[in-house]
Amino acid sequence: MSASGGTKAIVAALAANLAIAVAKFVAFLFSGSSSMLAESVHSLADSGNQGLLLLGGKKAQREATPQHPFGYGRERYIYAFLVSIVLFSVGGMFAIYEGYEKIKHPHPIEAWYWPVGVLIFAIIAESFSFRTAIKESNLIRGGLTWTQFVRRAKAPELPVVLLEDLGALVGLILALGGVGLALLTGDGIWDGIGTLCIGILLIVIAIVLAAETKSLLLGESAGIDDVRKIEAAVVDGETVTRLIHMRTLHLGPEELLVAAKIAVQHDDSAADVAHAINAAEERIRAAVPIARVIYLEPDVYNETAASTGTNPAKSLDGNGH
Repeated sequence: MSASGGTKAIVAALAANLAIAVAKFVAFLFSGSSSMLAESVHSLADSGNQGLLLLGGKKAQREATPQHPFGYGRERYIYAFLVSIVLFSVGGMFAIYEGYEKIKHPHPIEAWYWPVGVLIFAIIAESFSFRTAIKESNLIRGGLTWTQFVRRAKAPELPVVLLEDLGALVGLILALGGVGLALLTGDGIWDGIGTLCIGILLIVIAIVLAAETKSLLLGESAGIDDVRKIEAAVVDGETVTRLIHMRTLHLGPEELLVAAKIAVQHDDSAADVAHAINAAEERIRAAVPIARVIYLEPDVYNETAASTGTNPAKSLDGNGH
């Protein structure tokens, strides 16, 4: 993912959410709608989340230090995980509490035109934000489905913004439905039910985000396409005759560690082996530019050892490829 594309989507979402949060809170003050209060807190939480994503991107740019020799690329994963926590606690749990209170103590909605007007405005604004996130995601999504993109993306920003914007749009529709039913029936309990549904929706999205970012924090291998490119780049058929086995690990969205054992000719000199390793590293970086840290260990391939599993010929990464 290009950093500029992710930043553009985050800024668009931040601008939309700040404007929507103010409008929703004003509508709550005039109407007393719990759905509007839940939605204003939801938009405020989303604004804070976008701020966290921007902060994480900034911190990830720091240079490596002796204490952190592989740099700070995973800062982006940490702040994306914090987003899921904020969405769960501030957005989801608050909405569930507010919905429960409104169902328990319902009261009619006053000045109905405020919540209805603000919700329509919010749907339009969120649609523009969602459109920006979709447009930026399509630039790098390739042939992946949206589910595959969210699950396989190594950069967390666009999946987070996509899920937040999708949740916001669905939440707005739920809020509009709750307010509409409360106005049609004259029973404020529908407003509470709409608020409760918003809370459940936010918690589900928060759990999905937490699961995906947890996987990134634990350390994911390179994607299937990148693994195949690296495998093809390592072997030149002359000095490097075979890739014995390989491991890859994302140090950050745009930083990849590659560690592999390669087979060289048994009668090669130390100078020949060193030249072969340097040439293989150049080919890997040319094929996969994000391969920043590469460790190649030369070995002499032994077919007997390979057949017993102590010297496997099949390359393996974290996905079993």
